Amino acid sequence: MLTRYKTLENGSAVRQAEVYTAAEHGIDPARIDADAVKIVRRLNSRGHEAYIVGGAVRDLLVGTTPKDFDIATDAPPGRIRKLFRNSRVIGKRFRLVHVFFTGEKIVEVSTFRSRDSEGFQNIYGDIEEDALRRDFSLNALFYCPIKNILVDYVGGFKDVKAGKLKPVIPVERIFAEDPVRMIRAIKYSVSTGFRIVRPLNRALVKSVHLLADVSPSRLTEELFKILQSGRAKAIFERAIKYDMLHYLLPGCGDYLKQKEFRRRLLYSIGKLDERAARETPGRDMCIAYLCGDFLLGFSGLNIERRVSFPDAFATVKAFLRPLVPANRDVEHGVAFLLKRKRRYMSEKVFD
Repeated sequence: MLTRYKTLENGSAVRQAEVYTAAEHGIDPARIDADAVKIVRRLNSRGHEAYIVGGAVRDLLVGTTPKDFDIATDAPPGRIRKLFRNSRVIGKRFRLVHVFFTGEKIVEVSTFRSRDSEGFQNIYGDIEEDALRRDFSLNALFYCPIKNILVDYVGGFKDVKAGKLKPVIPVERIFAEDPVRMIRAIKYSVSTGFRIVRPLNRALVKSVHLLADVSPSRLTEELFKILQSGRAKAIFERAIKYDMLHYLLPGCGDYLKQKEFRRRLLYSIGKLDERAARETPGRDMCIAYLCGDFLLGFSGLNIERRVSFPDAFATVKAFLRPLVPANRDVEHGVAFLLKRKRRYMSEKVFD
């Protein structure tokens, strides 16, 4: 292991980061997207720092192939745009660059952000500041595919090796600043098998009520990410444990007190995971598997008779409140369920 130092104003040198070599970090270069490597190489050749960051590094360290690759650099968005003709600057408050490749592939390139950044403000910083403003240590690692080194400013590599989910931001602030981090904490814990460390777990238990303050649109996006992840059942089980569904999906939370509803819901979401293992389910299918048992078994609608589409649609919309999925997705999900009403009546399954 190597060590990076920085020089303070008084001239003294202090430890800044730990640098792990290929033999130490064990990342398999064959799992790295070739286009992501091209982006890093071009930025380096023009004098810029650039690293693969976030979830891709996390996945590489646990031995899985990432679905997406994100890159962080000291180059500002305008400079990135000039270097890559196949790119577009997105975002109004915090600007990112999407670099487009064949097959609808997008690699997201962001500029290092300052620790003073609040929300999505355009305050850029250096690599250390960018690391220190990230949520959890397993997301604060920087991998250079050109030099095949891993740069760690927060002790995240040791946390990964120990199987621990630890915060970078102090526990008294991490969820108060952004309650959605609670949802991400259980997602990361489930996807990696890492243990949520005790201080973070205590903060999560005490802060779960803050989810009530999150906008419906953000909660909607987070819910669909869970349902499309292929690990939705395990994440839902953890969310039930922390009483998150009471805030994320109040209509569902009320029925979870019924053991049979909880059993059927988790079974159906498990079947959705099986679909996700084959291909990412559309949002309409996510709605169908999430709401099917309620609509056909617990809503009070007399499904033994003809159920009108408007009644079924209104029932599902009410169940999903305050989430705001597109009406088109709800319509398609309801149509899928009504076509399978007869099978559900006899077998209690609609898959």
